Amino acid sequence: MKHRLAAAAVSLMVCLPALGADAAYVIADNSTPTLISKAAVDAIWHANLPEARVAKLYPAKKWGFLSQVVGGLVGGQTCVVTARAVMLPRTAPTRRLVWEPAASSTTFDSKPNMTPAQCSELAAEKLKEAVQSLATSLVKV
Repeated sequence: MKHRLAAAAVSLMVCLPALGADAAYVIADNSTPTLISKAAVDAIWHANLPEARVAKLYPAKKWGFLSQVVGGLVGGQTCVVTARAVMLPRTAPTRRLVWEPAASSTTFDSKPNMTPAQCSELAAEKLKEAVQSLATSLVKV
């Protein structure tokens, strides 16, 4: 009997921190795949969003993020890019993101004589700026 009680206590000690830990933020992406990859979007979010500081004010259970990078080459050479980073609430029962932006940031740029690779680099740069701007508006970084 004592062994079962001890095993149950150990199991409880192992499981409780996992239950109390905040889940990671949901980061949805609605970008043009030929302009920026999902992996690049995720890397930009994780490198530029101070999750620990944001989580103190906006718990991951109640908030999530969305990014959207659209544009591309116009006329074969002019790169036009718009990047948006948005903080959205999550619904209580399903924890899905709801399109009721609490905060957002949008950046835009247009540059002539660019290759598709250079246009993708510009898209990543603009998303980075949008995420940094959003993070700054949420917490003092």
